[in-house]
Formats: sequence, C-alpha cells, structure tokens
Amino acid sequence: MFDGSDFPKSLDEEVFNVWLENGRLNKIGYNYLLVVWDRYESAYRPVYATHRDEIGEYESYRTSSGRESLVAAYDLYSESRIV
Repeated sequence: MFDGSDFPKSLDEEVFNVWLENGRLNKIGYNYLLVVWDRYESAYRPVYATHRDEIGEYESYRTSSGRESLVAAYDLYSESRIV
C-alpha cells in the first residue's frame, strides 16, 4: 500500500489489516483509522479516532511541516478511505 513517488515508502498490506482489526476490537469504540507518517522514525503508524472531526487535527501529508503527517484515513467498519 501507498506505493509511488507521493509516499516515502510502502506499507505492508498485512500490517494495515492488523491495524484495522485492532481498531475494531478495541473496547474504546474507535470508528476511524488514521495512517500517519512519522518523519523521525521513518515509519507509518496507526492513530485511532472515535469521531470524524478528529481527523481534521492532522494536516494533510503534502502540507504538513511537523513530525507527523496524515497519509490517509479509513472507516474501520466499511474499510472505505475517507481522506
């Protein structure tokens, strides 16, 4: 996943599927998975959100100047990409 020149490196699809499952199984009741690029660690990491407006807390990948950049956001249950 996330192959191409727009992304720093690819993400293993199996890792992504584990992130989806972990979000669904969490007792907090998350609804969204945010895939975030950590510039310092040079790695993707999952961020879970309960409300859609939490997605707006992360800037888009192309305009972010901080440590973390939002790459994509998914609905945990429909697995549809939101951002």
